[in-house]
Amino acid sequence: MAQLQRPNVLILLLLGCLTGLLSGLFGIGGGIVLVPLLVMFLGFEQRLAAGTSVAAILPAAIAGSIGYAVQGNVDWLAAVLLAAGVVVGAQIGSYLLARVPTAFLRWLFMSFLLVVAVSLWFVVPQRDAAISMTVFMGIMLVLVGVVTGVLSGLLGVGGGVIVVPVLMFFFGASDLIAKGTSLVMLIPGSISGTIGNTRRKNVDLRTAAIVGIAAAALSPVGSIVATHITPFWSNVAFSLLLVFVLVQMLLKMRSSKRD
Repeated sequence: MAQLQRPNVLILLLLGCLTGLLSGLFGIGGGIVLVPLLVMFLGFEQRLAAGTSVAAILPAAIAGSIGYAVQGNVDWLAAVLLAAGVVVGAQIGSYLLARVPTAFLRWLFMSFLLVVAVSLWFVVPQRDAAISMTVFMGIMLVLVGVVTGVLSGLLGVGGGVIVVPVLMFFFGASDLIAKGTSLVMLIPGSISGTIGNTRRKNVDLRTAAIVGIAAAALSPVGSIVATHITPFWSNVAFSLLLVFVLVQMLLKMRSSKRD
């Protein structure tokens, strides 16, 4: 048990570097990769891994957001509207978690991931594209945030995996603005989630701090690398990440059926 509570610092730093690089490169929290790694290699229980991941992505999200913001690749109004929706949606999702059968939603979400992963090979956003903000667009962004928060609460998926492709496909954002805006959106959600997880003792703060520091160091590097990748190859890389997420969800469903 002591070994689980105090994992090797070098391993945690390596996990943090990987998480931060992916966070900055794709505009996601990185938890979709960090959680299974904590479970498989460090023996974390699923809830503890998820709570630790939520805390660890906060420094990465802040550092990555700064990296994108310095380059002018954050739509601040869109990020605030999305974050407002996510905070509300997460509460709804956590309320519905024990009341709604999630099997259908999980299959629906995986179908969405598959469609997006395929579409990313054919629909490439313009690098200079931006969101044309109107009252209607603002309302839709809040609704997207709510749906993202609900799905995050029900299915345990990261918001960036949903928001980045939605901003590109439905709101006309460039890949860079979508990623930068997504990272800003993740900050309040991470703070709120960490407070709740700390109260429920579902977070290893030492692990989160070490991973988070390393992730914060690499997240800006990921944001810089993202600007040097063409939109097409950025889409290809993101589609491969979505396939990884899809496989993780399928394996988790298969494992739960065995149990």
